[in-house]
Amino acid sequence: MSFKTFMEFMVQNGGMLFALLGAFLATALPGIGSARGVGLVGEAASGLITEDPDKFGQALILQVIPGTQGFYGFVTTLIILNKIGILGGGAKVVPIGAGFFIFLASLPIAFAGWKSAIAQAKTAAAGISILAKKPEHMFKGVLFAAMVETYAVIALVTSIIMIVGIRL
Repeated sequence: MSFKTFMEFMVQNGGMLFALLGAFLATALPGIGSARGVGLVGEAASGLITEDPDKFGQALILQVIPGTQGFYGFVTTLIILNKIGILGGGAKVVPIGAGFFIFLASLPIAFAGWKSAIAQAKTAAAGISILAKKPEHMFKGVLFAAMVETYAVIALVTSIIMIVGIRL
């Protein structure tokens, strides 16, 4: 492919490519972080459950907490796909500048979602220790993990505000 052909392709399709890349990152990175996070807490909880199976429900509460970032990324992707017309079945013409802005707007939830899911998992896994030793204080571990959530929510809201404000 010649450089001229590539440039023509980018002028015609670059906006859609950037927007879809943003949608991909918004789902993939927080999803990877959440999958890793839920797995990490699950590993910690499994040790506890082998010793005390009655704590399964409480351990499960701690395990699901790092999964929210993956959901936030998915919601962001749905908003992007709706904006560019993919969800409605009629893809819009996305100017390259607007597509690049959508890509940039997806980055807060992509990166903050990814990293906060892992940080939250480590905190929730520590909460499993609280559950093991002092089950009556288990919700203190939930609160510690929920504090990390704040930054994922800030990233979600930031990405959504930016995406909604971009004109096509």
